[in-house]
Amino acid sequence: MSESLLPKNIAELKAYSSAKSEKLTGTTWLNANESPYAKEFQLRLDNLNRYPEPQPENVINAYCNYAKLNAEQVLMTRGADEGIELLMRTYCESGKDSIALFAPTYGMYKVSADTQNIAINELSQSLLLEANVSEICDCVGDAKLVFVCNPNNPTGSLTPVSKIAALAKSLAGKAIVVVDEAYIEFCPEQSAVSLLQDFDNVAVLRTLSKAFALAGLRTGFLLANANLLAAVRKVIAPYPVSTAVAMIAEQALSSDAVTQMRRQVSILNGNKARLETLLNESPKVSQVLSGEGNFVTLQLRNKDDIDAAMQQGTIMRPFTLYGDDNWLRISIGNEQELEQVRLWLEQPE
Repeated sequence: MSESLLPKNIAELKAYSSAKSEKLTGTTWLNANESPYAKEFQLRLDNLNRYPEPQPENVINAYCNYAKLNAEQVLMTRGADEGIELLMRTYCESGKDSIALFAPTYGMYKVSADTQNIAINELSQSLLLEANVSEICDCVGDAKLVFVCNPNNPTGSLTPVSKIAALAKSLAGKAIVVVDEAYIEFCPEQSAVSLLQDFDNVAVLRTLSKAFALAGLRTGFLLANANLLAAVRKVIAPYPVSTAVAMIAEQALSSDAVTQMRRQVSILNGNKARLETLLNESPKVSQVLSGEGNFVTLQLRNKDDIDAAMQQGTIMRPFTLYGDDNWLRISIGNEQELEQVRLWLEQPE
């Protein structure tokens, strides 16, 4: 009975399959691009009878200090995923407008658009990286939002900030360039936040899930100029951030915590370099994609090797890319976790 009430776009929707949606068992978890570093926080829970601040001032100010922005340019969201949803709900008319994305890329852009009956202009990463800006803009067409995942998940590729700036300039008055910087802490010099001083049609998505080691908190930020965010503020839920989340996020953005995060990023980048060396030397691997972020994506000669890793208790993320189903993304873990990857790579065929 209820199925007959579903809109066609929801009935036909293919839900996003997250790394944690499958009921897997293992001992070494390298499938969700999480940080291996657990942290402890202090919570005060004697005020949960009151609604929280819609945009907690202390957290906003702390993120402003971190990102070198002002409070009107920062909106706190429930993960970067809510930022994606909010931009589509605010700037795209259902059944009329479209977005552009560059595949392969993060799957939630498509799911969010499909959910809201927004058309998708699916372009390629090679177009984004290799074509000139004029050609890219021609291909973007009438899309209201243009999503650039930078570094890109799952390939790790980077679009130069200068190219993003040129795209924003060419699309001024036509589209918003949305730069998803979920992994930017692993290459902070590549951030597009500096473009906000010059462009009204650039929005940047950020998260505390990766480098800040708070995937379980579901906290993100949407960064843009005041006029762009003013419309989004009309759409966001009245109390999107819980009191407990705000308390933890404020502590995670303290000066000492940011210093610790950067130290951990340095360690993880070093672990990544060592993993890339192991992968490039392994007979199990046919190619390794070079890029940024706390993960490495590779193609296996034999996809059955993934099952051998799972039997060992090492859980990584299989992918189908470029028409082949023998791709694997490995999150960067600590030294002990990467030792498990080495042992898997050295297993005899």
